Amino acid sequence: MRDGRHHPFGTPVITLLLVALLAAVALLVRARRAETAAGPAAAGPPPAGAATSTAPGAEERTRIAVYRRVSPSVVSVANKALVRGGFFGFQVFEVPQGAGSGFVWDREGHIVSNFHVVRDADAITVTFPDGKSYDARVVGVAPDHDLAVLRMVAPASRLLPVATGTSHDLQVGQSVLAIGNPFGFDTSLSLGIVSALGRSIRADAQSATIRDLIQTDAAINPGNSGGPLLDSSGRLIGITTVIYSPSGTSAGLGFAVPVDTVNRIVPQLIRKGFVSRAGLGVTFLPDHVARQSGVAGAAILAVPARSPAAAAGLAGLARTRTGELAFGDIVVGIDSQAVESPDDLRALLERFQPGANVTLLVERDGHRRTVGFRLTEEN
Repeated sequence: MRDGRHHPFGTPVITLLLVALLAAVALLVRARRAETAAGPAAAGPPPAGAATSTAPGAEERTRIAVYRRVSPSVVSVANKALVRGGFFGFQVFEVPQGAGSGFVWDREGHIVSNFHVVRDADAITVTFPDGKSYDARVVGVAPDHDLAVLRMVAPASRLLPVATGTSHDLQVGQSVLAIGNPFGFDTSLSLGIVSALGRSIRADAQSATIRDLIQTDAAINPGNSGGPLLDSSGRLIGITTVIYSPSGTSAGLGFAVPVDTVNRIVPQLIRKGFVSRAGLGVTFLPDHVARQSGVAGAAILAVPARSPAAAAGLAGLARTRTGELAFGDIVVGIDSQAVESPDDLRALLERFQPGANVTLLVERDGHRRTVGFRLTEEN
């Protein structure tokens, strides 16, 4: 030793300690970098009671944006009947008899809803999500498609039309959103998918079969009727119309009128108040009567005198010499398409425009013949 003293812990030991300390620091830095690169998930679950983020994901943000954009255009529709009462019945009261949904169609104040929502209404009130209400009147209805157009007078700032899409290119499995007023809970949003396409359903025994409907599992309940069914971008693809449910509440079987049908029907209702369609200009035996009689086809009930149908030789029911009713002509086909009922014939005639030439297959007294016919305009 240079100083002549003995050191129990010499310089080599100190050097080793310094090396060990530096190695520990290096390991700690490496671990911190690895933790940062792995992200929050690698850090393990947060401690109990710690706050976690509830920020929506990308899909949720899209749905939120759609709801905020479209919901101000969705209204509740109240159907009221006028009832006389009071002393000697001189007072008139408005009594609620139904409610549903609707939405702004254009900036002229037209509201689209379902026919069954406004059926037999003496007065109609349209209410926006903020509670502001306006009186409305019926412009036109299309019962065969369960569609109705109303009109109200409201400030332009409220008339925000819902953007329309298309329905002919829908695919089963696509996401959908429904906005409406189920059970009076205004402006409710539900999510689902397109479950099936091209469905047919009869709303009740007195109604015609509504065809080519969209089936969805989005929650649709009483009060939703007439509200918009939207695609994931917020474009109108249908109008909710009926549910199929033993209990009367949502069972995952909801139906909507496709927007391609809406785009064809609504402008006619706005312009004329009715829907022009091709027809034969005759009346048919009601479906339930034809079924009870065992008739397959569309049995003609009556043919107006001096009509195109009369000129073509078509005939309706008539009485025999003994006073019994006898069937006249029964339409069993049109342009090689079979007709099983008047409902079938109505659906097939949807494909034609008034003035189109068709070939009818008719049956009378067990004998069939073809009849060339120029379709007339009906409403």
